[in-house]
Amino acid sequence: MTHASRRSFLRSSALAGIGAGLSASLPASARVRNGRDDELRIGLIGCGGRGTGAAAQALSTSGQVRLVAVADMFADSLENALSSLQENERLAARIDVPAERRFVGFDGYKGVLASDIDVVCIATPPYFRPQHFEAAIAAGKHVFLEKPVAVDAPGVRKVLAAAELAKQKNLAVVSGLQRHHQNGYLAAMQRIHGGELGKLQFARCSWNMGSLWHRGRDPKWTDMEWQLRNWLYFTWLSGDHIVEQHVHNIDVVNWATKGHPLRARGMGGRQVRTDAKWGNIFDHHAVQFEYADGFLCFSECRQIDGCANDVSEHVYGTDGSCHMDSGNWRIDGKNAWKHDGANNDPYQTEHDALFAGIRSGNLLNEGQMVAESTMSAILGRMATYTGKVVTWDDAMASNDVWGPEKLESGPLEVDAVPVPGKSKKG
Repeated sequence: MTHASRRSFLRSSALAGIGAGLSASLPASARVRNGRDDELRIGLIGCGGRGTGAAAQALSTSGQVRLVAVADMFADSLENALSSLQENERLAARIDVPAERRFVGFDGYKGVLASDIDVVCIATPPYFRPQHFEAAIAAGKHVFLEKPVAVDAPGVRKVLAAAELAKQKNLAVVSGLQRHHQNGYLAAMQRIHGGELGKLQFARCSWNMGSLWHRGRDPKWTDMEWQLRNWLYFTWLSGDHIVEQHVHNIDVVNWATKGHPLRARGMGGRQVRTDAKWGNIFDHHAVQFEYADGFLCFSECRQIDGCANDVSEHVYGTDGSCHMDSGNWRIDGKNAWKHDGANNDPYQTEHDALFAGIRSGNLLNEGQMVAESTMSAILGRMATYTGKVVTWDDAMASNDVWGPEKLESGPLEVDAVPVPGKSKKG
């Protein structure tokens, strides 16, 4: 999001009623934390559009909350985020971030985690999330972790280990796969898992759309700063859009099947977005994922202007089919159904669930789920980048790492655009 669009978002209905729908009553055991009566203190790592939105939603939960520490790679992004949040009077009253708790740079996250916080929202570019999540759990913090949680298998393995440690330490982990908190998806999944489609046979899912934001290069920026400020377009930072964005749709298929793909084959390329300003990611991917019992998912994603758009998931069984998107959920066939219940804002609901669980002791841990869905998307990218059939086991065991050997401001060569049939690294 741009600064202007963040301002519009923060004035929207999602912020109109802080804590709507949640009871303010708390068990006695949850009333005092670290000497503070009922207050949960929040840190934010990553101040882009999604990070700013996550902070706003965390501040809109029931009970006493306060944003007390923030970090970002760049001072201007950090200040823009705080300015946007403070434009909402209700949120402004819940913000206390003096200069000494504003941290900038690659190590800024350490300052947030060393602050007196209970919960941290991690919304840095995906490359950084395994490191930041691991550090947050080690520091004993509850976590909201934006999706995807990694860009390569080593990162996924790090997240899985940290998610397991979170269970041992009684720490909550809620991910940015917000469909798991959306009424229509929950109702549809209840019917799928209840057998209303019969035996599941195959699925298809899509995230086909046009262009997203892009920031023109400032002559004062180093290579590293240019890539960080345009992180969507570099595989080492975003994982490519099949991982960064299409993970939502792949996750829904995993959810429906209660599993993850066993292998993948696919094709993709860079047909329209060929200018160097678009980094090194593809502009389209098409993948066949094979799950247990021969179940297939036909997956496609595209970011090309002027084409047909489609963001949806469809699951087919012997007795019918279920069709899902963010505004319409229905079953066609033997057990025909259409969701006609109240819809909700899942971005807010996921934070409501996180904070309510912390207060009640009924802690959510979505770490394994979001890690496996992230790895499923990475599996698809490995197939499209290499042009090979890639198995889940081989992908999970991969030691290929995306990203520079050293994180420092200065020159940074862009990795070559992958060539299917030639590239060995996916």
